[in-house]
Amino acid sequence: MRISVTSYRLGVLEGDGIGPEIVPAAILVVDAALAAAGAPPVEWVELPLGSSAIDTHGDPIPDSTLTALEGLDAWLLGPHDSAAYPEPYRSRLNPSGTIRKHFDLFANIRPAKSFEGADAVVPGTDLVIVRENTQGFYADRSTYKGTGEFMPTPDVAIAMGIITRPAVERIAVEAFELAARRRGKLTIVHKANVLKLTTGLFRDVCQEVGARYPQVTVDDFHIDAMTVHLVRRADDFDVIVTENMFGDILSDLTGEIAGSLGIAPSINASHERAMAQAAHGSAPDIAGQDLANPIAMILSSAMLLDWLGARHEDITLSQAAARIEAAVADTVRSGTRTRDMSGTAGTRAFAEAVAAGVKR
Repeated sequence: MRISVTSYRLGVLEGDGIGPEIVPAAILVVDAALAAAGAPPVEWVELPLGSSAIDTHGDPIPDSTLTALEGLDAWLLGPHDSAAYPEPYRSRLNPSGTIRKHFDLFANIRPAKSFEGADAVVPGTDLVIVRENTQGFYADRSTYKGTGEFMPTPDVAIAMGIITRPAVERIAVEAFELAARRRGKLTIVHKANVLKLTTGLFRDVCQEVGARYPQVTVDDFHIDAMTVHLVRRADDFDVIVTENMFGDILSDLTGEIAGSLGIAPSINASHERAMAQAAHGSAPDIAGQDLANPIAMILSSAMLLDWLGARHEDITLSQAAARIEAAVADTVRSGTRTRDMSGTAGTRAFAEAVAAGVKR
């Protein structure tokens, strides 16, 4: 690992709802952490996305934004409220889906970690869900163009689920590599007792990849049983790998188990690019009120720094990421929390407390 002498260029896509509050909060913390770690400052590149981009560019995800992202090292994506877009935009692939598909961001990494001093359904939860992001049973992932849903008659609707060996192999490698760096435990989640060919292939290929990692202990559960195990004993699990839809459902569940969906971070990544994106939505009901919990976006940004540090062998980025994680935990432990965590701090005040904490 080397010490950073490079200034990275990171995109800023604030999105809708609470996005213009939590993304700047994350930037405030990242800037403070990089300075504390002795890294050069980031060059932030603001790009249009979401409802404001419809007003200014006639599209929620303009071609100019995708082109600009190709020239950046990584980017922060705020939540979007595509359900509120006017037609025809509402019926199209949403902005985050468009970006994921354009850049083949095949790995969605979603940690769930409880905080000392904060309420959690299962205290001591510290796990990561590794979600295959390009295939599975979501219609927008199943075809090159259009979607994997169709209606041969007005009374019949059909959806395709796609599982391929190459896609499973690459997500399994990501999951096993992560498990080998963590506590050496990996759980495969599937539904092979019913979806024998599709999720059966997912399970079998993951197990084949696991043979290359004898230091990692492997088990597997059906998706329905896994929900029960997580509620009862989430603290027993380390890394969980699963297909797209199962991963989406389980990561929302584990976010709440750990304390709040507002603390659930994620990144979407390929081998070349990564995007920080909080696991929660745009929360339009509290937008603009300084009530949103920025933890998920802040920790997503820390994950992005860590990913960049690993990709570029840049120790200062990894150190900055570690500072952010520690400062968030210390801030919560000290009693500074947002409303969803039974606290009184606003979005900006919480971010400022974390930014001060990364310097210590």
